[in-house]
Amino acid sequence: MEFDAVLLLSFGGPEGPEQVRPFLENVTRGRGVPPERLDAVAEHYLHFGGVSPINGINRALMDQLRAEQDLPVYFGNRNWEPYVEDTVTAMRDNGIRRAAVFATSAWSGYSSCAQYAEDVARARRAAGPDAPELVKLRPYFDHPLFVEMFADAIAAAAQTVPAHARLVFTAHSIPMAADQRCGPRIYSRQVAYAANLVAVAAGYTDYDLVWQSRSGPPQVPWLEPDVGDHLTALANTGTTAVIVCPLGFVADHIEVVWDLDHELRLQAQDLGISFARAGTPNADRRFARLAAELIDELRCGRTPSRVGGPDPVPGCLAGINGEPCRPPHCVAREVEVSPTKPNAGSR
Repeated sequence: MEFDAVLLLSFGGPEGPEQVRPFLENVTRGRGVPPERLDAVAEHYLHFGGVSPINGINRALMDQLRAEQDLPVYFGNRNWEPYVEDTVTAMRDNGIRRAAVFATSAWSGYSSCAQYAEDVARARRAAGPDAPELVKLRPYFDHPLFVEMFADAIAAAAQTVPAHARLVFTAHSIPMAADQRCGPRIYSRQVAYAANLVAVAAGYTDYDLVWQSRSGPPQVPWLEPDVGDHLTALANTGTTAVIVCPLGFVADHIEVVWDLDHELRLQAQDLGISFARAGTPNADRRFARLAAELIDELRCGRTPSRVGGPDPVPGCLAGINGEPCRPPHCVAREVEVSPTKPNAGSR
C-alpha cells in the first residue's frame, strides 16, 4: 500500500486566552457540563497564558516526521484549529490521493481510537467525493519504541528521587461503561499490559496503575483508583518517594502539566513525599520513527513490531477512510459532520 502524505491527527488545544472558553465548549458540547466546571478548567489553561502545549508539540513532531520519511505531513485536530475537516479539504486540493493517519493516542477504545476514525470519516464527507483515501495506523501501545521511550523516561526521573521510590503509572480515566463500549475493557487492559511492558523494560518488578483527570458527575462510575487518592493511600502506608509515569499520554498537555506537575506535585509536597514525573514522548525523534515504522508495516507488508509477540489485547480495527469498527472489535457510532464533537477529556 503506497502513501503520498501523512496526516497527524490530534485532539486540539487553545493558543491564546480568547480561545480557551470556545475550545472547552467544543470539547464538552452535548455533555451537560455546567458553566462553573468550564470556568475551573479554563483557569488551568490561563495559568499557562491560555496556550495548550499540545499544538506546539505536534508541530515539532511534524518536523521529526518529515525527517523520518519523504512524504508531506499535514496536521488536523478534532476540537480546534486546524480542524481536520479543513486539513483534509486542503489535502484534496493539493492532489493527495492516499494518506496514512497517525493519531496522537496509542490505545484502542472509543475516544482513543474509534472516535479518531469518526473524525476521519467526517472530514472525508466534508471534503466531498474527491477526498483522499485515509488509512488510520494501528494502536501502538506495545510497539518497542513506545516502551523504550517510557522506560528511558522512568530511568531519568529515578535519578531525581531516592532509590526506593514507588513507580506509579497513570492514564486518563474514562467511565466504566465507556471501557466496555469497544469490547470488554479493551482500553484499560491495554494500559495495564503496556504498564507491565514498560515496568519490565525499566527494571521494576512492582508498581501501581491508577487513573486521573476524570470529568464526569460523581454518580457515574469511572476507572479507579484516582491518582490523588492513591498518593494519599501510599503516604498512609509509609511511602516517601514516588515516580509518576503518565503512560496514557503521548504529550505534555494540560492534564500532565497541570494535573500532575502542579496539583499532584503540591499534594506530594504536603504529604512529605519526594515526587518525580517521568516524561512523555512529545516530539522525541523515536516517536516519529515509530510512526514511520507503522507506515512501513502497511507499505511494505511487514509483520507488526510488538513487545511480547502477537497482539495480546485485540483492539479497534478502524482503518481505511474512517470506516467504523464492528463487533467484536468495537461499536463506533456514525456522527454528523461537525467540528465540535464532545470528548472525554480536555487537552
